[in-house]
Amino acid sequence: MPERSFTPAEANSALEEVRPVADRLVAVRVRMRELERSQGELVLAIGGNGGGYAATDLNAAQAELAGLAEAAVACVERLEELGATLKDLDLGLLDFPSERDGVAVLLCWHVGEESVAFWHGLEEGYGGRKPIDWGE
Repeated sequence: MPERSFTPAEANSALEEVRPVADRLVAVRVRMRELERSQGELVLAIGGNGGGYAATDLNAAQAELAGLAEAAVACVERLEELGATLKDLDLGLLDFPSERDGVAVLLCWHVGEESVAFWHGLEEGYGGRKPIDWGE
């Protein structure tokens, strides 16, 4: 199946569906990192004198982490269904395939940005972002 190509206007319209999924993904990743740190602290505390924690505390953290991992996978799958390519889970950095003057490029957006306003070449990545300077 051919990859969908977006004009800048289409990518911005797609944000209506993309933004809440990407926002959710970033929030899930924040919580996952918190739990991973907490889980490490629990392992050390339980392995020492217990620190007032029990193995059930660790089990609860592991269960929540597993649920969050499933939620993250669902977000990634939904973003792909919408035609976006996820580049960074923690930033919610996405690319939308596009063309500029007949050349394949990527429109670039991340959580926190108001609109899809940047593009870069296929090999340039985030560091090569430039303002979208072409019309529909």
